[in-house]
Amino acid sequence: MGNPMDRRAWALLLVLCGTIFLEGADIAMMAVAIPSIRSDLGLATGTAAWVLSGYVLGYAGFTLLGGRAADLLGRRRMFLTWLTVFLVFSGLGGFATEGWMLVVARFVTGVAAAFMTPAALSLITTSYEQGPQREKALLVFAGTGAGGFSLGLVIGGLLTELDWRWVFFAPVLLAGALLLAAVRVVPRQEAPPFTRRGFDLPGAITAAGAMLLAAYAVVRLEHGLHDWPLTLAAGLVALLLLAAFLAVERRSAAPLVRLGILRTGSVVRADLGALLFLGAFFGFQFVVTLYLQELRGWSAVQTAIALVIMGCDAVLAPTLTPWLVTRFGNARVIVGGFALAVVAYGLFLPVGMDWPYLAMLPTLFVAGLAFALAYGPLTIMATEGVVDAEQGLAGGLLHTATQFGSAIGISAVTAVYGLAAGEAGGSDPDATLSAFRTALTVPVGMVLLGLVLSLLNVRAARRAVRSASQVSSVSASQTSAKPAQRSGGMASR
Repeated sequence: MGNPMDRRAWALLLVLCGTIFLEGADIAMMAVAIPSIRSDLGLATGTAAWVLSGYVLGYAGFTLLGGRAADLLGRRRMFLTWLTVFLVFSGLGGFATEGWMLVVARFVTGVAAAFMTPAALSLITTSYEQGPQREKALLVFAGTGAGGFSLGLVIGGLLTELDWRWVFFAPVLLAGALLLAAVRVVPRQEAPPFTRRGFDLPGAITAAGAMLLAAYAVVRLEHGLHDWPLTLAAGLVALLLLAAFLAVERRSAAPLVRLGILRTGSVVRADLGALLFLGAFFGFQFVVTLYLQELRGWSAVQTAIALVIMGCDAVLAPTLTPWLVTRFGNARVIVGGFALAVVAYGLFLPVGMDWPYLAMLPTLFVAGLAFALAYGPLTIMATEGVVDAEQGLAGGLLHTATQFGSAIGISAVTAVYGLAAGEAGGSDPDATLSAFRTALTVPVGMVLLGLVLSLLNVRAARRAVRSASQVSSVSASQTSAKPAQRSGGMASR
């Protein structure tokens, strides 16, 4: 696509951004609606928790496979197919009358998102020219996803007041509109060579099994020491399946995942950075939500409206961040994002029993600004320098990292909060507040670790520039020496 983007390029970006908006809003609306769903259907606490966890399990368990499937089976085909599955099972969830129906619907919806989202990301990275055009598209994509989550909190609160079933039906309407538009604007592609080589079934089975059990173990962390043997067993089996997957991929003639991509330093560092950043962000948001609703007694709608300021990244990501990236580079902007996140979460550590909203506002705004600075550039780094044939894989790795990061962040703060509240007695409001403060140290620790990692990115970027300049200098000196050598040779003759 030419530069600047034409009308068709903008239409494609609008559809793909609509998909990531749908995915973010769907998660947020469900989080707000769970208490009403539980009350209306008379769900046990464990079943209600699995309505949320089922989606995470499906998403995190199949994202790696979904990303590679986009490369091997066709990005357009995977995008349209799984957007349709997302639409159907979201609608079925709205008709559920039993808890198990909701869990199944959310699990399959999560699986659909695991295939759909990496396909959308790889469509961006293969449809827009590398450089400013692609970077702008990725920053808009990342900002839209975050904005979908923030606005989804408010929309979910309003829809829940009407009827919680609309939390399932509303995504159906948006997904249907996106599907109709996608059929027209998503470019058709030739069948990948993979279709003539066969499918790495052992790799697919071991990868999906390892990711599913790892996600299950992470989700169970929030239960603390309760039933820990099952959590430990799931984690150990996940590690065994991961080892089996690596062995299969080394021996496979047509591996599902080319392991060499994991030796690309920028990709690995970006994925780890995204894991830490998203884990801290969602862990922080979870603690703040509990603080406002359980300790302060705010309603779901009040809480959602209070947190919507964090959605400022939807405006800042496509406007401020591209200018900063052009001027300072991705690595430095990511450092700024992590540094702001440390400040934001640190400011909330001394939270009081009766803090006015104006006292919380700086933290919430700076947290949104940090997201705008960090997440888009991390997305660019995670896909930069990767060949087109593996862009789906790169997107799958990134979304696997973000999903595991989100699960780890929420599970970790829940476990720490539970332990702190249990030690303090749990019923005393002061003890509860103290437990919230203790839980807030988890996201602070995660972004501090991410800040150190992002500084390593800056160092690596400097080394790359230095090496490139040295190669350029050597090449220039060799080029200038050749005419002199030819001239000397002619003189001697």
